Amino acid sequence: MIMRDYKRSPDSMQSSSLGNWAKMSVTEKMEEHVLVVPTVLFHQIGHFQGFCSDAQKYRNVLLAAENVRFCPRSAAEKNPAFKQLIPYMIFVHTDSAGVLRVFQYVRGKGGGESRLLAKRSIGIGGHINQEDNNSGNNELPEESVYWAGLHRELNEEVVLNTAFTERCIGLINDDSTEVGSVHLGIVHRFDVAEAKVTANEKELIESGFMPIDELRQHRDQLESWSAFALDALSY
Repeated sequence: MIMRDYKRSPDSMQSSSLGNWAKMSVTEKMEEHVLVVPTVLFHQIGHFQGFCSDAQKYRNVLLAAENVRFCPRSAAEKNPAFKQLIPYMIFVHTDSAGVLRVFQYVRGKGGGESRLLAKRSIGIGGHINQEDNNSGNNELPEESVYWAGLHRELNEEVVLNTAFTERCIGLINDDSTEVGSVHLGIVHRFDVAEAKVTANEKELIESGFMPIDELRQHRDQLESWSAFALDALSY
């Protein structure tokens, strides 16, 4: 386990652990608090740009209780000293002809991240929130809050009417964009038995499965995380 020898950013960011959540004021609680890790910790494990398939190496450290904290989202979105951890879920289906098809959509107006408006995406996901901790414990159980947030995001954004298998295939980092500099994606691949995945939010428009080769022809239309993830599907 990597020791916490990092220092707080000079841009003082309010932080909250599960232990002091109950002590916060009503006003403080009203703002969304999201799960973050110090960016320097990510660099200690091994900084990369793009996609990295060594998921276990990073997850064991990044999701350890002593390394995570919850911070107000308004502060986290402006502070590259922290990385917000995002589960990024991709749905693929192999049809009767053996063609790999990928669920995709366009992010319409009203989406959670305005900086990605009108971009095509192959991934769904979102922030892990303070409210995803339902245990009531003062200590964060390793990965449990992360998985609670993943399942919440899954149920909010899509409807799965088919059997599936899930596996974590890697991580995505993109420091070249304003959005990417403050987020770190943990990529989960869902292989679905049937192409029965539908959008559950009106902001996800033009959704449906598309052959992977067709998506690759329009790679330049994808948001950066989706472009990296699309490349990773051949791993």
